[in-house]
Amino acid sequence: MIPKVFQEIIDLGDGRTISIETGKLAKQADGSVVVRMGNAMLLATVVSSKEAKEGLDFLPLTLDYREKFAAAGKYPGGFFKREARPSNEEILVMRLVDRVLRPLFPKDYHAETQVMIQLMSHDENVIPDALAGLAASAAIAITDIPFEYPISEVRVARVDGQFIINPNYVQLENADIDMMVGASFDSVMMVEGELKEVSEKDMADAIKFAHEAIKIQCIAQENLVKQIGKKAVRNYPKAESDEAIAKKVNDFAYDKIYAIAKAGSSKQERSESFAAVKEALKGEFTEEEFAEKGKLIGEYYYKSEKTAVRDLTLNEGLRLDGRKTNQIRPIWCEVGYLPSPHGSAVFTRGETQALATVTLGTSRDANKLDSPTFEGEERFYLHYNFPPFCTGEASPLRGTSRREIGHGNLAQRALKSMIPIECPYTVRVVSEVLESNGSSSMATVCAGTLALMDAGVQLKKPVSGIAMGLISDDKSGKFAVLSDILGDEDHLGDMDFKVTGTADGITACQMDIKVKGLSYDVLEKALAQAHEGRIHILNIINETLPKPNPTVKAHAPKMVTRTIPGDFIGALIGPGGKVIQELQKATGCTIVINEVDEQGVVEILGTNQQGIDAVLAKIDSLIFKPVVGNVYQVKVIKILDFGPVVEYVDAPGNEVLLHISELAWERTENVTDIVNMGDVFDVKYFGKDPKTHKEKVSRKAILPKPEGYKERPPRDDNRDSRPRDNRSRDSRFNDRDRNPRNRD
Repeated sequence: MIPKVFQEIIDLGDGRTISIETGKLAKQADGSVVVRMGNAMLLATVVSSKEAKEGLDFLPLTLDYREKFAAAGKYPGGFFKREARPSNEEILVMRLVDRVLRPLFPKDYHAETQVMIQLMSHDENVIPDALAGLAASAAIAITDIPFEYPISEVRVARVDGQFIINPNYVQLENADIDMMVGASFDSVMMVEGELKEVSEKDMADAIKFAHEAIKIQCIAQENLVKQIGKKAVRNYPKAESDEAIAKKVNDFAYDKIYAIAKAGSSKQERSESFAAVKEALKGEFTEEEFAEKGKLIGEYYYKSEKTAVRDLTLNEGLRLDGRKTNQIRPIWCEVGYLPSPHGSAVFTRGETQALATVTLGTSRDANKLDSPTFEGEERFYLHYNFPPFCTGEASPLRGTSRREIGHGNLAQRALKSMIPIECPYTVRVVSEVLESNGSSSMATVCAGTLALMDAGVQLKKPVSGIAMGLISDDKSGKFAVLSDILGDEDHLGDMDFKVTGTADGITACQMDIKVKGLSYDVLEKALAQAHEGRIHILNIINETLPKPNPTVKAHAPKMVTRTIPGDFIGALIGPGGKVIQELQKATGCTIVINEVDEQGVVEILGTNQQGIDAVLAKIDSLIFKPVVGNVYQVKVIKILDFGPVVEYVDAPGNEVLLHISELAWERTENVTDIVNMGDVFDVKYFGKDPKTHKEKVSRKAILPKPEGYKERPPRDDNRDSRPRDNRSRDSRFNDRDRNPRNRD
């Protein structure tokens, strides 16, 4: 039976289209769509349990994105030829989609839900992550799963001053803006990307441009639902409510929480005070009431706490730690804190602290990227670690979390455009978050900047970062933009907006908006206030370390790069790697050879300058080619009867025979009459002798001729000095026999 297929086409306006199709594949899932652009095809499915597990008070949503190697006609790398755990790039796409979808499920919907997105066919002119949000939303939209409204995500780039939606890889290489924007028809909900020192206005214009494209994609999803027929939203247990308990909790807790929040205490003191209020609240209820309604009482307490903290900021412009809305917490920095790493720095802002280290290496240390959609390497990369002790907690360590990968990627994007192209090193930055109460990723950017400059990496410009928050009230119309937010303000607020940049523009951003209908006026105010905070932090960074150290540290490796003709790569490596291995052992240097455009690019990494010089001398000797007519200094290394063997002083290992006849103008009987072992003198190079096909050098050619010296006429090797007898050999033999003088 031929399945009935429903399809909706989205026109991008430049000859490219996106299609959304359902009804053909994965029909046992609650929802399933195929999104196609060019030859790129993504299958998105969603399944949600009919009933929630008992005791759950959150949405157990799993969002998974995978790129199948078969989609690009490739084999998975490694020993096992099968896709395994997700790559960092896949995890970053999961985060992008999850952050937009999750807030749109009802807060009281606790059924286990799984959204899976798979790249089934790849097109080298399509970047598939820009289609993942659309695919996930469309799969949910055609189901009966409770969900507020369709959303979509697009990539927006600016190339030569023009905005492009969902650009290809070539266009992206030439772009100065590369952002992913997630939104509904009415509201922008998520922004993340990297920019090349772009102004706040240009960034806002890019978001607006992307939002217009998203509106079209949201309408297309609604049209697809109309084709299929809208399903009634499934029934599920609604959250319990009790207005009497809500009022009782609020009457008891609100004023107390407001007073604690206004006191401007530290995180630990504030947490202890809030916990004391919550404990005292139990006394307002009987044991039976608390046993029956304890969960509900806790929820109402949290609402009172959130309302009181937000009201304090909106009414009095004060925050939990006593700061004003645009005030940055106290900052102190230190560079070179760790003696052994190649560079290090501590950056502390309030109760957030990051310790960053820098390691310098060769191209062999580059981070290799191999996925179905992209192959390459990173010569600069950043890793972010968030151990549980940084928030005063004890919890099991279960490997690198998605959050750590996402925050590390944001900090890496913030800094990478400031690494000069001519930097010869592979650079790895590691940030260890030692304390956290608000935006450890932005502390990582600042610590990373200082550590790179401490390591002697010649950053184009220092980069700083700041996290902005928002508290708003729809009823009164009041709002407050918060600079340098605390962890609690992130949790209780309406926006988490991280912005990084130099004094001249934005380099990276990440924004999550939790309220509907955020106006662009508020967004622009947040950007302007973020700029002020960024400059304030940059000034402190510049006071700590005004510019990068001129050289790497004494114990850090020095990097020298030398280009050699491709023909000499084999000679430098040697049979079975013998030459290069012995050279590395003798000099203590690491030597890496890469072939680029039929030339060898040799990277020499070492802490000892003498070792580096020895490697350079070896390379010079291998690629040494004397020029005809030039004079070179040589040293006698061996003496033979017919002349000394000499070695070029500037190219050790390159030997040539100096014939005895070229030692001096006078006739030389013994070589040692003129030169001895170890003598150093100049010779002139004549190229290859046409007779012997061996290289010819001469000492006498650069010496003055003796007075009265007469050169003998050159010998004609083609003519005998005697008259030639053209008779046959037998005739000449017979004549000799007839001559009486030749007889015995």
